[in-house]
Amino acid sequence: MKTYEFSIIASGLDPQADDFETRFYDAGCDDATVSFQKGHIIIDFARSADSVIEAISSAVENVISAGATVNRIEPDPLVSLSEIASRSEMSRAAMTLYAKGERGKNFPAPIARVTSESPLWNWAMVARWLFVHKKVSREVAIEAEAFSVANEAIEAREYKIRERLGARIEEYEHALC
Repeated sequence: MKTYEFSIIASGLDPQADDFETRFYDAGCDDATVSFQKGHIIIDFARSADSVIEAISSAVENVISAGATVNRIEPDPLVSLSEIASRSEMSRAAMTLYAKGERGKNFPAPIARVTSESPLWNWAMVARWLFVHKKVSREVAIEAEAFSVANEAIEAREYKIRERLGARIEEYEHALC
């Protein structure tokens, strides 16, 4: 088993309620800390599971069971070059060279704040590119895709994400070969 660390951002429960934290614990979030920050419920997990699919899907099920609405899962899918460097354990300078096309071809283009001084990239796309270029492990690329697929399902209000995750990640793993 591996321990997966991630956060679920949720809403729908009163953080002032006497049973606020207990609801999450009783629903199976005993491997998480619960807080209320900037108007959101934040459930920070350190979930041991056989796969990232199991970790994400069971955590989502537990949060819903507590009575909360799942809004998204982090780590954030949008990343700066500094965050890419951190997640890939490479230097910020190396990431800048990749993004400029000076060290490898076809680095993914940014998808948000494209005209700003601090554009953002899709982490799943970047992780796949880095895997193909042997800069991150296959596991890193698969986990990035799993969080991306989970957030797509949540955005579409499909909260039973286990099957969707399983099917999409199986396809993704075959495509990585």
